[in-house]
Amino acid sequence: MDDFIAACNRPLRPSLRVNTLKISVADFVILAATWQWELLPIPWCPEGFWIQRQDNDETRLGNALAHLAGLFYIQEASSMLPVTALFAHQTAPLLVMDVAAAPGSKTTQIAALMNNQGGIVANEYSASRVKVLHANINRCGVANTALTHFDGRVFGAALPETFDAILLDAPCSGEGVVRKDPDAMSNWSEESVVEIAATQRELITSAFHALKPGGVLVYSTCTLNAQENQHICQWLLAEYPDAVEVESLEGLFEGAEKTLTAEGYLHVFPQVYDSEGFFVAKLRKTASVARLPAPGYKVGRFPFSPMSRKDSAEVMLAASASGIVWPKESMTLWQRDKELWLFPAILEPLFGKVRFSRIGIKLAERFSKGFRWQHEAVVAFTAAACDHHFSIDDELAQMWFRGVDIYPPQMPPNDECIVVWQRQPLGLAKRIGSRIKNSLPRELVRDGAIRPQNLSAD
Repeated sequence: MDDFIAACNRPLRPSLRVNTLKISVADFVILAATWQWELLPIPWCPEGFWIQRQDNDETRLGNALAHLAGLFYIQEASSMLPVTALFAHQTAPLLVMDVAAAPGSKTTQIAALMNNQGGIVANEYSASRVKVLHANINRCGVANTALTHFDGRVFGAALPETFDAILLDAPCSGEGVVRKDPDAMSNWSEESVVEIAATQRELITSAFHALKPGGVLVYSTCTLNAQENQHICQWLLAEYPDAVEVESLEGLFEGAEKTLTAEGYLHVFPQVYDSEGFFVAKLRKTASVARLPAPGYKVGRFPFSPMSRKDSAEVMLAASASGIVWPKESMTLWQRDKELWLFPAILEPLFGKVRFSRIGIKLAERFSKGFRWQHEAVVAFTAAACDHHFSIDDELAQMWFRGVDIYPPQMPPNDECIVVWQRQPLGLAKRIGSRIKNSLPRELVRDGAIRPQNLSAD
């Protein structure tokens, strides 16, 4: 107990996860060394690192250019565990659901491990957090995801036996996050734990029904009591004794035995790995179960229509000429009025079964003179070898993220260019006289200080 209390009173070590949709771990490590960042590998996530910088001010990490460009995601080390467990000892699943997805740390981790292939349904119950989820998905160049805004308890009935893998990082009492948020338990009570556990049982039941036979369900929380953790899993096992089994997380990584429970779960206390507290369980559905009653809501008419092969070929040719290329075997073109969208093909059977807040990537808007390519498509699908690339340095990149036009010493040869920093596309821009007009969407503009990578001079 003394060790636990001492750990809870220590500042949380800052950590990040390299976004391999944008950059390899090896290349990021080389870049980080030039910025004088000291990286310590996180044992359970090959892409994860604890980070120490000379200024030791983690509050500025979110304003680093590398973060704004999507090269890494600021993610607490122990929260990387559930996705590691989801993918352990199996091939990447084709169709995944993240039941409580915002702000997007685990969704983007899943997308990176899937290499933007297959499909992810990322659900978030809180309307205000859906916008944050969408922003983080776009920043990281994630293209294989559809967003929904529902109470997670609807999916078992709405999408029965649909997903190959499901992550339920359940809402909880938050006992494990006091190092990051000292007020996390200000409303804690035994009564609230009982209420939360009841919701968790309903959520895990819904997730289990939405899972295909043979699929895996990872249940996780950032709390520490058994009532919200082991007891929830044991309840599911008791409810469906012939259709679910525990897959032990023993050997998930070197040192996992320090937090392994008798059942095969990981129960991480803050003092063990000097991290937040976390609980992770991996369950496999071994057989079908009786379906839940069909939901009583109406989905409404699906507002998009697929583009013809001829029109799709025209759009692909025009996009390619601007340096935008996508995998045609896994993404299909759809349209709504003048809007053109790219949807993950694997998600198409779900259209009309639930209402989506957003699907895939908005590619372009059609207008009289051609197409107006969208920022999210440029970030996700810019070809590595592209004649339209125009590289800028740190100073100009900071100006770009402040939303102002830039005046480079040398202008790009083309009227239209893709602004690139560290080989990462920052957006599509036009050359106008001696300036490059900034096209960064207003919601992505950073009005505050944007930091270069090496902050040692401060």
